[in-house]
Amino acid sequence: MTTIKVLGTGCVTCKRLLADVNEMVTRNNWQAQVEYVTDLPTIMSYGMMSTPVLVVNEKVLFTGHPGVAKVEKALKQDVTA
Repeated sequence: MTTIKVLGTGCVTCKRLLADVNEMVTRNNWQAQVEYVTDLPTIMSYGMMSTPVLVVNEKVLFTGHPGVAKVEKALKQDVTA
């Protein structure tokens, strides 16, 4: 099973990315576990200084929220691979 993590501090953008990821997983019926990580030392352990961060199977895909279409494209490549 794929593990998807949204690393964030609770900001609006972090929550929007989390909601979008959850919606995509449900809509596409992906076998994935979505986690929301808010612990700052954990976020920093990924080498990230800004949030949100999208991580799939411990691989950082991007920071920020580049838009729903780009998020879904990135997830399709990594979740269904």
